[in-house]
Amino acid sequence: MANPSLAKIPALAAGSVAVITGAASGIGLAAATTFAEAGLKVVLADLGGDRLLQAAEAVSAACGRPADVLPVATDVAAYEEVEALRDQTLRVFGPPSVLMNNAGIGLNPGGVAGDLDGWRRLIGVNFWGVEHGLQAFTPVMTEGDASRIIINTGSKQGITTPPGNPAYNVAKAAVKALTEALAYELRQTPGCRTTAHLLIPGFTFTGITGRAEKPPAAWTAQQVVDFMLDGLARGDFYILCPDNDVDRRTDEKRMAWAIGDVIENRPALSRWHPEWKARFDAYMAGD
Repeated sequence: MANPSLAKIPALAAGSVAVITGAASGIGLAAATTFAEAGLKVVLADLGGDRLLQAAEAVSAACGRPADVLPVATDVAAYEEVEALRDQTLRVFGPPSVLMNNAGIGLNPGGVAGDLDGWRRLIGVNFWGVEHGLQAFTPVMTEGDASRIIINTGSKQGITTPPGNPAYNVAKAAVKALTEALAYELRQTPGCRTTAHLLIPGFTFTGITGRAEKPPAAWTAQQVVDFMLDGLARGDFYILCPDNDVDRRTDEKRMAWAIGDVIENRPALSRWHPEWKARFDAYMAGD
């Protein structure tokens, strides 16, 4: 059954065009399938190979319109490949109404002085992949007065920056700042009806999860996409997803504590500081 929020989002009208990076699996594949079933023409961008072709076949089977599904092998870390993605989209389908910069990798290159090549690869995909998408597609998506949307996939780790994978945190914090700047620029552009949105998934069962079976605490990719559609229908910029373990109130309190480190001049990442643990736990337990 189609999500009723689809009818409230003009950019997702049947016949429109959606470009999704990281579309061969996870949230990207769920979004591609949902959009195609709603009557959109869908461009699936991901690394080339069998996985991308199989994803395109699955989306084609779900919507029954294989001519409206276009797989394009793309490494988003390479700007020339994202330019080629744009050019092929325009040539085959025309200007997109939806751009979802969703490609991401879960590589962990270690600490701040860890594997430099790993740092470059992760940031190349998780941050530069988003900026490359904006550089290539924003000019064509802001022409005329059509209603269009740009969705960038961020992460709660880009807001609370927990210990464990600083490269991932840095990339996702940059995506947050970039998307906020994009939203400002778009609304300052006279006559522009293109809007930007930051998707902030909770714990989601995807390839990045690194598990064969869905953990009970995780949402499915489809749950994230349905929640995203509800947020887009409301016009939300920050689409902050819960999961089966963490509700919105918990997320809000954790994020408020994180910014409190700056305001109250606490130690960096005080939530994980042994001298602050009891105070953090008391804060979370309070109203």
